[in-house]
Amino acid sequence: MLESEPDDTFCLYGIAMEYAKAGQQERAVAHFDRTIEIDPEYCYAYYHKARCLVDMQRTEEARATLEAGLSQARSSGDIHAEGEIEALLASVNE
Repeated sequence: MLESEPDDTFCLYGIAMEYAKAGQQERAVAHFDRTIEIDPEYCYAYYHKARCLVDMQRTEEARATLEAGLSQARSSGDIHAEGEIEALLASVNE
């Protein structure tokens, strides 16, 4: 699917999630990055990218990702994503 539509954010996000579930965080992060690059309003890509970064003990990168995602969620009016990103950011800041 991705070969026929390499900029399909839904597909990229889905692949990223599968890599994350399989414990392949580096690959997941790369696909989340591509998702965000194509569609910066895909707020949950920031959230799950940050979770992968936390798993890899890359806390500063996770924090920066969450702050960018929080800004995007607020500007796009995605209240649900905003709340989840805020909660993860708070746990990262502890």
